[in-house]
Amino acid sequence: MPFIPHTEAEVQVMLAAIGASSIDDLFDEIPPQLRAARLDGVPQGVSEMEIMRLMQERADADGRYLNFIGAGAYEHHIPAAVWQLATRGEFYSAYTPYQAEASQGTLQVLYEYQTMMASLTGLDVTNGSLYDGASALAEAVLMAVRLHRSSRRVLVPATLHPFYRAVVRTIVSEQQVEVLELPYCADLGRILPESLQRYAGQDLAALVVPQPNVFGVLEHVHPLTDWAHAQGALVIGVVNPIALALLVAPGSWGATGADIAVGEGQPLGVPLSAGGPYFGFMACKQPYVRQMPGRIVGRTVDVEGKPGFTLTLQAREQHIRRSKATSNICTNQGLAVTAATIHMAILGPEGLRRTAAACHASLVALLDKLARVPGVSRRFRSPVFHEVVLHLPAAPEVVLRQLRGEGVLGGLDLAGWYPELDNAILVCATETKTEADLERYATSLDSALRGSTAVAE
Repeated sequence: MPFIPHTEAEVQVMLAAIGASSIDDLFDEIPPQLRAARLDGVPQGVSEMEIMRLMQERADADGRYLNFIGAGAYEHHIPAAVWQLATRGEFYSAYTPYQAEASQGTLQVLYEYQTMMASLTGLDVTNGSLYDGASALAEAVLMAVRLHRSSRRVLVPATLHPFYRAVVRTIVSEQQVEVLELPYCADLGRILPESLQRYAGQDLAALVVPQPNVFGVLEHVHPLTDWAHAQGALVIGVVNPIALALLVAPGSWGATGADIAVGEGQPLGVPLSAGGPYFGFMACKQPYVRQMPGRIVGRTVDVEGKPGFTLTLQAREQHIRRSKATSNICTNQGLAVTAATIHMAILGPEGLRRTAAACHASLVALLDKLARVPGVSRRFRSPVFHEVVLHLPAAPEVVLRQLRGEGVLGGLDLAGWYPELDNAILVCATETKTEADLERYATSLDSALRGSTAVAE
């Protein structure tokens, strides 16, 4: 909340009512040796007006940049109504809806969210969300291993976001799950179906397929899905929800569709917010629903025939024995999901399609402008959605620093993730970019490259 509502006198009245002399008495069970000492160097309190001025000065010092960075977190337009509604007290202060009769509004929102995500992914069932996209993938890997039973080996391509690969390894490594990394084609920036042949006939639990992948490239999902199913492995799609408004849904990949789909829900009405909070989504085929982690809201009728909502499958350790739980990660990011539900309801299917099409059009327009910049070229010759890897004729670190000095966040230097991609940056353009923004980027990049070349000479 934006202010502290209780006066010191009110605090004393509340303490007296419960028989405590101070707030410290409420924590007397904590041993003294575990308590932190008073904080040194903390200034005296200031007025609301003074603190607002300080925060505004800090924000001004950070500056406002024209952003062309994506790489898993994307800048999209969020209608004003989304968070105006999501931060109403009914949603903002609502807790986990364990008591259905007192939580019908929250449960209905989650049910509507699940319905929308099932439509978007083309799969039968979705849950009420997970912590974030990366941990949702780790949960999907564990889910696939439980479903497969005979194998604990999972194929994960190098074209999957490095953060996702790191989270998966961290979460599953102590559960004896073997993560096998697939290489990508250096020319196309995607998985080649023929690269899977070395694993043909082996016992595999799952194949992970990103769409689009970390390079923005579209994977050939149909042959990859059919190959995995021919080996008896499940297919886990890692998808961008905005891209799904244009691309084939995971439920329609190959002959029988992906088995599980996960992804990051941030593009659906959640601001960048310096990295969070975001939320993860998960969908699956109906036969696998009892192995799905998280909560699932169902719609039913009461004894009077009136519609009602309730938590149906609750396979978390909060609800059942830990040894039988499908997940020990309990956060479901309900507020962010509420915003996403409102966002999707406002845009509707056609609005989502227009947003996705505008994102792709922005990138195409940017590439057209960059064609006139000497030395800049696309690193991979494959179709992309709204991100692309560019090869620069100078060190990306120097170029991006110069762009930042001009107020432009020019992309992500891929050297730390993919050192084999010499002088490569990942650039993103969404529907938020105007013609003037694209022109400014191209002009600024041209200037930065000429400057870096002059310095090198």
